[in-house]
Amino acid sequence: MRRTRAAVAAGALLAACASLLTSAPDAQAAAAPGFHIRDGRLLDANDKDFVLRGVNHAHAWYPDRTDKALKDIKANGANSVRVVLSTGDQWTKNDTADVAHVVDECKKNRLICVLEAHDTTGYGEAGAAVTLSEAVDYWLSVKGALVGQEKYVLVNIGNEPFGNTHYADWTDATKNAIGRLRDGGIDHTLMVDAPNWGQDWSFTMRDNAAGVFAADPDKNTVFDIHMYGVYDTPAEVSDYLNRFTKAKLPIVVGEFGDMHSDGNPDEGAIMATAQSLGIGYLGWSWSGNGGGVEYLDLARNFDPNQLSDWGKRLFDGADGIKATAKEAGVFADPGDGGGAGACAVTYRLSDWGDSFNADITVRNTSKQAVDGWGLDFAFPAQQKIRSVWNARATQDGARVHVTPESWTRTIPADGSVSFGLNGSSTGGNAAPSTFTLNGKTCTVA
Repeated sequence: MRRTRAAVAAGALLAACASLLTSAPDAQAAAAPGFHIRDGRLLDANDKDFVLRGVNHAHAWYPDRTDKALKDIKANGANSVRVVLSTGDQWTKNDTADVAHVVDECKKNRLICVLEAHDTTGYGEAGAAVTLSEAVDYWLSVKGALVGQEKYVLVNIGNEPFGNTHYADWTDATKNAIGRLRDGGIDHTLMVDAPNWGQDWSFTMRDNAAGVFAADPDKNTVFDIHMYGVYDTPAEVSDYLNRFTKAKLPIVVGEFGDMHSDGNPDEGAIMATAQSLGIGYLGWSWSGNGGGVEYLDLARNFDPNQLSDWGKRLFDGADGIKATAKEAGVFADPGDGGGAGACAVTYRLSDWGDSFNADITVRNTSKQAVDGWGLDFAFPAQQKIRSVWNARATQDGARVHVTPESWTRTIPADGSVSFGLNGSSTGGNAAPSTFTLNGKTCTVA
């Protein structure tokens, strides 16, 4: 995604000549120390299937917003974040120290970090864009922040590396970039974006994906399609993604929105198809969009309490992040199995008929402190919150999202925080039955 985007010709997709993908190579690389690919699936360091469910964050343009943004993104249930970085060619370079900080913040928030170099956007059509080769130079220059993080980081070589001209060069440029990164000691799972501003209406990536995958000596490359106006029908979404999965080639929807200047993408079809195929998706973008595409902000003004309609759709809607995201197994605490049991909630109710108080204690039963949290639950009746103390809460229908005050933001290992709320009700004051802390289901004490 770029802040402003030239419209893609409406007839380009129909005019492009369709052809079937060739089958992916049978030989698969041995499991890498971090993320790796097997039979067209992205597996984590524990050799378990991992499906990206997250959003994009424009770190390169808003570096001072990143620490809080990652906490808020996690609190909304995401398991991953695609982070915009700059090579220094179009915007201020994100150097080794800065990249290392971003990775640390991702890990602190138990988010898988997809790092992408944005300066390649629309090369050949956008005058300031740089080549994939120059993006490789950047990754090698910040190698110190990457090596050893293969369990937590995917390297997205270059964002939308060709516009609507010279896109036939995508295949060789991508193969060369992968080869140079491997020769330079980058052993991470690599992600490669499609040409045509990421939308591949020419099917260049689709029809050459098998050859590009085979050219990676580690067989550890994921393909990234961006779905905007070109993908405005369920048939187009399904056809594109199914061709990859049938060929056992790994594919992720690295960007998409609920509307765009080049047409109205079918976000419902994108999310439903991705869920049915077990394909990752990352919505664009958390906040800070400009140039006429402000409607793509998931949170207005970086405020998690002001989700846009697009944000509510992505996080809370059908096939959305809260309903489908599963935290990466590498973050599981020893003994908790990565499932319920990392948190426990006690909900003590004082019921006065048409009003109530609730004293809520959240215990961290894991082996590490939780720094920044979001607690989600739903009232079973017509309860409405009137006031909260020791925390902050927003309510949307029956759904409640609670975030901490500064003095309750850290829950020590095997420690707890407590807060309370007062509300009104009609039809009873039964206690909620399910609570999730940072997207993880808690036991109810």
